[in-house]
Amino acid sequence: MFDHYLITRFNLRASFWNTTKNNEKLLTDEWMENRMWLFENFCFPTVVSQSNKNFKWLLFFDENTKEIYKNRIEKLVENHPHFVVLYINGMDAFYGELTGYIKKNSSEKPYLITSRIDNDDSIHKDFIDEIQKQFKQQDFCAIDFIAGYSIQIEPQFILGKKEQLFNPFISLIEKNENPETALNKDHRMWKKEKRVLQISNKRLWLSIIHHKNKINKFDGYGNVNWSDLKNDFTLSNEVNTLLEQKLIPFSQWRFLSLKNFFIQKFEINFKLFKRALGVYNS
Repeated sequence: MFDHYLITRFNLRASFWNTTKNNEKLLTDEWMENRMWLFENFCFPTVVSQSNKNFKWLLFFDENTKEIYKNRIEKLVENHPHFVVLYINGMDAFYGELTGYIKKNSSEKPYLITSRIDNDDSIHKDFIDEIQKQFKQQDFCAIDFIAGYSIQIEPQFILGKKEQLFNPFISLIEKNENPETALNKDHRMWKKEKRVLQISNKRLWLSIIHHKNKINKFDGYGNVNWSDLKNDFTLSNEVNTLLEQKLIPFSQWRFLSLKNFFIQKFEINFKLFKRALGVYNS
């Protein structure tokens, strides 16, 4: 009835993305080492541990990726036949390569589900399953699970709850007729689409905040214990140990939590209000 693709862009060259939020150069060996560490410890193990394995993970790397990293990547995926590594000619080639792959491999399925995940973030073990539970043969419907968590890992380890409309984990269910996919626009631009189902009853993602993010900053809130989450978000043993040892107590960031809570709730309600008024459609 449908094919489901989880899609990640890794180190694709792009003219509009040259530096981190700290003005450090991108796609250097230092950047790649850091991003591979995040990928191997936060992202990859949570996709491996999905309870529903009826999906393919398309991983897009730049064709200029060094052999040392290609070998490392191929070693990671070798026992996971539903993980597909593709090397392409930068960001400009991405969308054509994505839709070309789907046309070649899913042309006989009447429906398509596409979901996105950044290479430095994590998903709940039931993420794929919860998306597929929303499938009702919709012609076109974006699925926006707005509730998750956020972990800051630099300079301090802090864990909190987070809600975000039109976040980087958005999915799209559509008829497989010249499909758009969830990657046809920046995730924030889905605010202009009326056909969006927003769901908040389960926290299904974990956003990782670190020095080499492009724009993200920690805005989590609430007293959350990692011990309550680690069975649902299967991170590496190395990271589990770090979180158990280095997460700062809630008492040390209570004021920041309160500040983040009010800012986050205001922003969400304001965006929903603007959406109801049709501001984003103008």
